[in-house]
Amino acid sequence: MTTGTAEFSKRLDQTAEDTEALLAKLLSDATESDEIVRPKRLIEAMRYSSLGGGKRLRPFLAVESAAVFGISRESALLVGAALECIHCYSLIHDDLPAMDNSDLRRGRPTLHKAYDDATAILAGDALLTIAFDIITRDAIHRDAQVRLLLTRALARASGIGGMAGGQILDLAGEGRFGDREPVDVARVQQMKTGALLRFGCIAGAILGQASQKEYQALDDYGKALGEAFQIADDLLDVEGDAAALGKPAGADAALGKTTFVTQLGIDGAKQRVRDLLARADAALSVFGDRGDVLRAAARFVAERKN
Repeated sequence: MTTGTAEFSKRLDQTAEDTEALLAKLLSDATESDEIVRPKRLIEAMRYSSLGGGKRLRPFLAVESAAVFGISRESALLVGAALECIHCYSLIHDDLPAMDNSDLRRGRPTLHKAYDDATAILAGDALLTIAFDIITRDAIHRDAQVRLLLTRALARASGIGGMAGGQILDLAGEGRFGDREPVDVARVQQMKTGALLRFGCIAGAILGQASQKEYQALDDYGKALGEAFQIADDLLDVEGDAAALGKPAGADAALGKTTFVTQLGIDGAKQRVRDLLARADAALSVFGDRGDVLRAAARFVAERKN
């Protein structure tokens, strides 16, 4: 195990622990100013889908990209918490019967199975909304312009031209709205999965008020990592098992989805991941040793088993 990999594992676990604690605080029963009441069923459902699981890779990327610029961990964790709320909302809605119709998430019943469809929809809505409450908080950065740039970037990563847009293109490729539409797998990936991962990487550059060269480096790294993540996910859907994944394997094939594996084959997809790792490594060269943990993160993404 290299120094970067050992440090990565330690820091990933610590960020997951810190993110869990912060989300538990942010999603407590206590109301914020201008809130009237936090309904018990809604907050419990939000906590069910947000706490007690997950690698917290997206907050980790926000924390570590910010660390490159010496930004305080507390600030970066708030950004990561906002990002994780978006991610958790997307999983709730993706699992619904009208979308992927999944019964299992992180090894336990999906939210609509544990509660009901209406509660799941509203819990997702509330997580999406609170993300923008969090990302605009003064504690993130003293400069309001920085907070504005973060908010805009998160909105664009999450919305029409990002995750939500990618989701509808993916559904169109399954034939949900009539005949199957041709799927540009790389574009769908960039939007549906890659946009939030990329945001985690550029968030540090925004917080650190990086130079254009530094911003571009983290942008390039984030795009390569995001694509590697999706290819690894596609490979796991073919080669993984449900116990390790914490969700059913073979779901993509059952839905007739076009994936990197269906387009490139297993060997071609694995070679593509290796090429992306080289791209990610090259992008981080501008940071020297400061990029070692992020380099290890790219390897983790490519080699993960769940």
